[in-house]
Amino acid sequence: MNKPVDVKDLQAPLGDLSMYINGEWVESESGKRNDIFSPGSGQKIGTVPTGTREDARRAIAAAATKEDELRFMAPAERAAMCKRIAEALDRNKDELARAIALDQGKPYHSEGIWEAGVAPHFFREAAEEIVRLYGETIPSGDRNKRYITFWQSRGPYAVITPWNFPYNMPAEHVAANLAAGNPVVWVPAPSTSGCAVTFAKALEEADLPKGAFNMVIGEGPVVGDEIVANPGTRGVGFTGSPATGQKIAERGAGKPMLLELGGNGPFIVLADANLDAAAEGIAFSAYLNAGQACSATERVLVDARIKDELLEKVLAITSKIVLGDPFDPKTTMGPLNNEQVAAKMDRHIADAIEKGARVLAGGGRKKGMPTGLYYEPTILDGVTADMQVNREESFGPIVPVLTFNTHEEALALANDNDSGLICSVYTKNLKSAYWFGERIRCGIVNINETSDYWETPVPYGGIAGKKSGIGRLGGTHTLRSVMDQRAILFDFEKGGF
Repeated sequence: MNKPVDVKDLQAPLGDLSMYINGEWVESESGKRNDIFSPGSGQKIGTVPTGTREDARRAIAAAATKEDELRFMAPAERAAMCKRIAEALDRNKDELARAIALDQGKPYHSEGIWEAGVAPHFFREAAEEIVRLYGETIPSGDRNKRYITFWQSRGPYAVITPWNFPYNMPAEHVAANLAAGNPVVWVPAPSTSGCAVTFAKALEEADLPKGAFNMVIGEGPVVGDEIVANPGTRGVGFTGSPATGQKIAERGAGKPMLLELGGNGPFIVLADANLDAAAEGIAFSAYLNAGQACSATERVLVDARIKDELLEKVLAITSKIVLGDPFDPKTTMGPLNNEQVAAKMDRHIADAIEKGARVLAGGGRKKGMPTGLYYEPTILDGVTADMQVNREESFGPIVPVLTFNTHEEALALANDNDSGLICSVYTKNLKSAYWFGERIRCGIVNINETSDYWETPVPYGGIAGKKSGIGRLGGTHTLRSVMDQRAILFDFEKGGF
């Protein structure tokens, strides 16, 4: 059962928090601390250590002591460990949801409980997949020889995750690595370090071997850089922006990498689409988590003939969005997480207006709120290809609308972008659906489904030639991305077997 949380205590501060290294809660060797503030209230909700490179090295050294223990655990033992973590996360679901509303800004009732409830799934899935990660036998050209292959852990893994989904993103990486037998050194996003500590406390309850899981809190250019570049880590898992992903790829050059980077996937609506379904899909993906998702509706490409009708429907849905206090049960969209995202929204909207776009809804920060991070759900009409809101990932609650007249024009607009993660196409024509599905340069193309829709066994990631990452997240695909495939040759004639 979940630990009960009294409603009146939902907004209680998180307090003075610590890092987790080698099975212990520790301070930074620097002795310094940073305050953390709620994006919803603006109030101080706690303090966290300011991690240093030496702290990161301590965590890597702790992980190294468990390399052999985890590697030679039976897969079933590692599966049992992951199941214990899932159970611990289940027990702490209410506290996880409270922390995410307080520290990240998600609405507690409509999104916080959901993310806290999904996180355990990644550990259960990893537990199920690792015991089925089969090897093979390969025929030899020599009658006296036999080859077998199997999957083996790599050793300590550097994991760096963002603030927009502070439980599910770490769960994707941490679950796969622990199931694979890789000790983890995790650097979470500083702006949701309160969530990170809450997550780590739940993992501590699962009775993990000391050093198998470590968390270092600090700035990316310091502790993140250390765990990526340090030769003590054997691989890197990162979810975040393309710019940071590029730096990580350079600093960790030569190491295996799983990089899930940004998206700016188009949401294409053809003339024959079910417009009610399309409008609901657009609004859902644009406003979920206040648009702070790499799979969000970032730019809507709609056939000019049905644009006005579609916009009327999207406007009607947008008018029902309740922007407000993350702990208010009526709230359906909370604040943005940080000022950098809000400022980017400001820039994109200003640029679009200057170049001729029209604001149909929203258009700025909501006045009279506790912080300046409450951004109105925004719809822009008349967007053109040269506008920043089309060229770059806004990462906020925005629906920029571009029009096209032919399939070829829509495809050109869709592909004229550096990102290629996931997109949507709405149509009743199967031939059109397949035509776009084969030609859009995205890792996933959803037909008649929102761009935020993904099932975890499905390989998720970018595509060659774009800046949305390398490797694949999702079920067995994640496991294979963080493990080495080893081959052993047996010579029966010379070996005297």
